[in-house]
Parts: sequence; structure tokens; C-alpha cells
Amino acid sequence: MAVLSKKDGFSDCPEFLINFLAYELSIRNLSPRTVDGYAVDLRTFFRFLRSTRDQSFSDVPLEEIPIKDLTFDFVRDISKKDVYEFMYYLTKERSNSARTRARKLCSVKAFFRYYVNKQNLLEQNPAIDVDSPSLKKSLPKYLSLEECLELLQHIETEFTERDYCIITFFLNCGMRLSELVGINLTDFKENTVRILGKGNKERTVYLTGACIDALDHYLKERNALSNLKDRNALFVSKRTGKRLSPRRVEQIVGQCLAQAGLSGKGYSPHKLRHTAATLMYRSGQADMLALQEILGHANVSTTQIYTHISRSQLDQAVNASPLAKVKQKKDKEM
Repeated sequence: MAVLSKKDGFSDCPEFLINFLAYELSIRNLSPRTVDGYAVDLRTFFRFLRSTRDQSFSDVPLEEIPIKDLTFDFVRDISKKDVYEFMYYLTKERSNSARTRARKLCSVKAFFRYYVNKQNLLEQNPAIDVDSPSLKKSLPKYLSLEECLELLQHIETEFTERDYCIITFFLNCGMRLSELVGINLTDFKENTVRILGKGNKERTVYLTGACIDALDHYLKERNALSNLKDRNALFVSKRTGKRLSPRRVEQIVGQCLAQAGLSGKGYSPHKLRHTAATLMYRSGQADMLALQEILGHANVSTTQIYTHISRSQLDQAVNASPLAKVKQKKDKEM
């Protein structure tokens, strides 16, 4: 397995961890962000185990405990009991939420699964039967139709045409932030755009009339820029001519939300994706399978979170009953 270079930010990791991260990045095609998350979680896991096994590290802050010199013999000695103690530590000492604990357990399981199933260096996965913390199902946060219209009507920035196009794509196509940032001019064909989603999986998204109109207006301004560096990138900086970063798009969305009086409500690019999916579903024209394809979900069970119903819809449904207006007759006066 090829070892990641130091510039990848894993120079403090032991070789067995780097090999796992390289596999997830290059063979499984997971996103760099996901692999970075694995690295963070597993660093914490191995530092915790070292602190419990070696008394010389008992008083050292966890983040300062070195793990680069660990050998694979350290991994072979890990038991299910160690995994349970790690989960207890995350709960009591670090006060991690159930969602955070579940994510870290997922990282640990993936690591051992790799060495059991792919490298055959371990006979069993000590974390395989450890139950993940139960998570409360919460409805996705999204903008109302009125808020969407308010947002679109108040976009006035240093590059209004670009930023209007960004918001329109989010609200109409339900793209992920990374997907929008990665769009190239060569990805467009007639009224569709090719999207590169999670795990480098491609899908085709159809553009609405609003998207095509916003795109046409933006491209006229983009093509007039004299400093284009990333010539194939769709969304570029007006100042540098380079492809916009995910962080810059987050800032642009935040600025547009603030102009529309929608800041402080927890809205973000991902919430715009939730909004697009919710509005599509409520239109009655998109079933679960169509929505799954549009959003790029691997499983339809993920898509089903968008079947949530608003309070007003529940109220309308209840009052639609033919018995809703039947009232008790008053007693006749004596």
C-alpha cells in the first residue's frame, strides 16, 4: 500500500494508520474530508489506549501523546474491552454527543475491518459487535418557500450574477457544497450538468429554467474577466480568477442570507440542499426514487428524511375530515 506523504498532514501517524488512510482515500475513493475525519478519530483512539497502557503518559494531555512509533503489535493487543473503555471515556471525560461517539466508533470499526478483511493481519474485529449509540431522529432544517423568495430577491454582492447563480443551483438542484464547487464548464451538456458526488460517483442533474437563466447571466460576466486562472472552473473568484473554495462559498451564502434578514437561523449551504429536496418532495412531482437519484444518495432510506410534513399540512389533513365541523347539539331549554 502506498504511503501518504507528509504534506497530507499525517506525519504524526504510525505506518499502520497511514496505510489504512491511504486505502480509504485512493482505493475506496472517499473524500479527503472523510479521510481527515478518520485520522482525527483514530488518533484520539490510539492516544487514549496508549495513555491507559503506559503510565508514563498518564499525566500528559491526550493531544500531546505521541503515536508515530507504535507498531502493529499494539493493534493486535486491542480487545473489545478497550473499545468499550474508549466509548466510556468519550462519554464521561470528553462529553461527546451521541452523534460524535457514533462517528468515532464508525472510524474504529472501519480501521479494524480493513486489517481483518483486506490485509488479513487480524483474525477478528474487536469493535464489530459494539453497538453504536442510539441517535435521536431530527427533522432536517430548511427554508420556507417565502424565505427562499426573500433570499433570491436580496442578493446584491461584489459579484451578484455569480452569487445569484450559486444560490439558485443550491435551491433548485440540491447539490452538496463540494459538488457545486467542483463543477467545470465541460460538465454541462444541453440542459444537464454532470456532478461528481461522494466516492467519486457521477450523476446527471437536470437544470431548471431558473438555473439556465442564472447560468447564462453569470457566464456573460465570468467570460469578461481578464484574470481567469482556472479556466475550466465554473465558479471563480472575481479577484483572483481561481476556483472558489468551499469555505468561500460558505461565506457567500452567509452574506446573502444576512442581506435577506435570514442570518442567525442556522442556515447554511447544506440547509439549502435540504430546502431543495423538501420543496421537490412537497410539489408532489418527485417520488423517493427520483429524489434519491437527484440528491445522489446511495440508499433510499437516507432520502426518506425529506418526507417530513409541516405542521400546517398536518392541520389541513386533520381538518379535511368530514367530521371536523360536527359539533354537539345544545340541550333544549327547559
